[in-house]
Amino acid sequence: MSSETTSVEQSGWPLTTRDRHWTQWQLFVVLLVAAAATWCYIIGEYVGYYLNLKMGFAAMTAGSMIGMLLVTLAVVPVATRYGVDSIAGATPQFGNRGWLLTVFLQYASIIGWNSLLLIFFGKSVAQLLSTLGVTTAENVGTVVRVSTALACISVFVVLLGGATGLERVAKVLFFFIVGIGFWMTWLLLTQQSGAIAAAKPAYASGNLRWDYVTGLEIGIVSLLSWWPYIGAMVRESPNAHTATLPAMLGMGLPVPLLSLVGLAAVLALKVSDPSAWMVQLGGTTYGAVALLFVIAANLGTTMAGVYATGIGLRQVPGLSKLPWSVIILFGLLPVLGIGLFIPDLFFDNFGTFLAFIGVFFAPLCAIQIVDYFLLRGQRIDIRAIYQQGEGSAYAYWAGFNPAAILGMAAGFATYVYLLNPVTYASRTPYEYLTASLPTALMGGLVYTIITLFVVKPAGKGGYR
Repeated sequence: MSSETTSVEQSGWPLTTRDRHWTQWQLFVVLLVAAAATWCYIIGEYVGYYLNLKMGFAAMTAGSMIGMLLVTLAVVPVATRYGVDSIAGATPQFGNRGWLLTVFLQYASIIGWNSLLLIFFGKSVAQLLSTLGVTTAENVGTVVRVSTALACISVFVVLLGGATGLERVAKVLFFFIVGIGFWMTWLLLTQQSGAIAAAKPAYASGNLRWDYVTGLEIGIVSLLSWWPYIGAMVRESPNAHTATLPAMLGMGLPVPLLSLVGLAAVLALKVSDPSAWMVQLGGTTYGAVALLFVIAANLGTTMAGVYATGIGLRQVPGLSKLPWSVIILFGLLPVLGIGLFIPDLFFDNFGTFLAFIGVFFAPLCAIQIVDYFLLRGQRIDIRAIYQQGEGSAYAYWAGFNPAAILGMAAGFATYVYLLNPVTYASRTPYEYLTASLPTALMGGLVYTIITLFVVKPAGKGGYR
């Protein structure tokens, strides 16, 4: 691939059809490698607190596909038609200044996920070296920090090649991640079937409907977290037809399949981390293989996250002309700082972090869906996305669209009313509807009403 094409991929400008080279299979591989990470085990663990294996897997699968459908409808049509990422695709709804809110959401979300992954990466390296007898328990903290730093350096080097580097590494990791993932699932289910069948979820409420909906909710919010990632990757695909199936199956399906490992492990062994139970289950060799899987999977997902962050940050005034290497550092240095100084922060608050995603990304997806399909007739002004000032179609009022801001606020209030993100205390009708789906509905409804009765009559937003 030419250096000119690579430069275009690394920019925040839209890709033309001649700049998009990923086939349906290439996109599927990249998205699957991005989805297959250790957060799946933690997702499975949280579901296993409330549900048994059969119901837990059903809830995770249904929730994941619902969440992925919302993200796909919100991002894929615009990204593939116009060659833009998730951030640029949100400008018609939020305004030519209001889109900065989506930059913050993308940045905070991916930094959080990447911190979780690379700290897990460091812990896995420490556990691998300990399993092989190379290091001792006293040196674990040092190994974790050094490994996290080396992982950041590796991600930086690979992503200097932009999407090309990401796609090449994904090809290498694909078969390893898929093969070992299915092997671990088979091993756990065959050797621990009795313990899994007899296990009682630790925090089951006694209300099976509430427990099932909570498993569904965890699946939905987990997949809503793909909003910041997916646009930067599917825009490399020539059209929506090529991208839709890889998005739904490459990012939607691997999460519940790999989360099954964490779900079964927490039910049978009370721990979801395969680096711990694989040694217990199969000895040093199995443990070493599992740890290598964890290490590889986390690197693939982190690369996808940092790349998506870089493309998103290209939209920010003052950052668009910086070298690509500097942009990558904006996505890596906060992760490195967290991994070196406060590595337990995200592990201790993972449930709250998931709820944070549902609070914001559910209404965001709904706003984009109703705006693009219902209000704009699947047409946006691609030039206006990159135009600043009052002359732009997306200038609204001082660059902000009140319909989007109020839609997000309505969604936030709905979610917090239905489900407390910190304590998981809920109110009716949460046990029937989840929190994310009413949140999306309310956000989209408020956006539509304000657009029809305020924004369009005022001649704002480039509506026909």
